[in-house]
Amino acid sequence: MKKDYYEILGVSRNASKEEIKKAFRKLAHKYHPDKKEGDEGRFKEVNEAYQVLSDDKRRAEYDAYGQAFAHAGGGAGGFDFGGFSASGFGGVDFDLGDIFGEFFGGGGRTREKRGSDISVDIEIPFEDAVFGTEREIVVNKFSVCGTCSGSGAKKGTKMLVCEKCNGSGRFHESRKSFFGTFTTVRECVACRGTGKVPKEKCAACGGQGVVRGRYKAKIAIPAGIRDGEVIRLAGKGEAAPGGVSGDLYVRVHVLPHAIFSREGNDLLMDLDIKLSDALVGAEYVIPTLDGNVKLSIPAGVPHGEVLRVRGKGAPYAHGKRGDLLVTLHIKFPKSLSRKARALVEELKKEGV
Repeated sequence: MKKDYYEILGVSRNASKEEIKKAFRKLAHKYHPDKKEGDEGRFKEVNEAYQVLSDDKRRAEYDAYGQAFAHAGGGAGGFDFGGFSASGFGGVDFDLGDIFGEFFGGGGRTREKRGSDISVDIEIPFEDAVFGTEREIVVNKFSVCGTCSGSGAKKGTKMLVCEKCNGSGRFHESRKSFFGTFTTVRECVACRGTGKVPKEKCAACGGQGVVRGRYKAKIAIPAGIRDGEVIRLAGKGEAAPGGVSGDLYVRVHVLPHAIFSREGNDLLMDLDIKLSDALVGAEYVIPTLDGNVKLSIPAGVPHGEVLRVRGKGAPYAHGKRGDLLVTLHIKFPKSLSRKARALVEELKKEGV
C-alpha cells in the first residue's frame, strides 16, 4: 500500500521545511520505542517520511512520482534526526541532541537544579487594594543554610574532590536500543552535581546546604491591584541543594466594601435621594475613600441617573485616578399626609 508522507507527518503538501521538521520532532517524541506508549512501527514510518520531505530533491521527486521514485524508503544511509545523524545499527554511539533530550537527558547536557515554586493566598481590605500597601507573610519552606551559605560544609572546612564521580559531578550510563547504544547522563548524588564534597559537613543542615523553617517575606501591594491578581517574587520559593531557588507567587483577594464596588479604574456607589430633591435639586454630602465631599443633585434628575465625581476612583498609570460614579435612586414615599397629598394635587393641576 502506498504511503502518503504528508499525511504521516500531518502537514499540508505546501508545508515549509520548518513546519515539516517541527511535525517530525513532535511525532518522534510521541512514538519513540523506548517510551512507555511508543510505537516502533509508527516511529520508523515517521522517520521515513521525514527523510524524504526534508530533502528538497527527494521531495520534488516524491511530489512528481509518488513513493515509487528511486530514493523512497530512506536508502542505506541510516536515519537522519533533523540534523543529528545516526548511521547503522551495529552498536555505534548516538547523540540525538535535543530531539530526545527530555527522555535521554538532553544529549549529555544537564540543567541547573531549581527549587519548587510556592503559592500563597492573602486577603486585603478594599482600601488597601485601591491605594496600595505592604504586607508581611510567613511561609514554611527550605531556605539556603545561613551557617554554611549553602555549601553544606562546616565553616573553615576544605572542599574535596568527589570520589564517586571523580569531580565530574555526573555519571554517564550506556544502554542499548534497537538502533544503537545511547549514553545518558545523571547527576552524582554524593556531591549534588558540584564535583566537590565537604571534608566535614555543616551541622546545621547536615551537609545539604538547605534548611527548612519559617520565612518572613514583605510584599509590596501596588495601588490599583485587582481581585485575583498574582504577585511574583523571584527567587523567594523553595531552595534547591546545589541549585537555585524557585519563585513565590502571592494571589491577592480583595475583600468587598460596604459602600463601594469597582469597575476598572472607577469606583461605584448608590445614593438614595428624596423625591422633592429630585424635583427641585439639592446638595448631598457623600463619602469617598479620601473623605466626605459635596455632591450637587440637579433639578429634575431622573431615577437611575449616574453622576460622576472626577478623580475619586482607583489609581492607575502615572499617578492618574479613575472616577467615582454615583447612581441615584429616588425614594418614593409609601404614604402621604393630608397636607402632602393636597400639595401633590396642586402639582397635578400645574401639569407636574
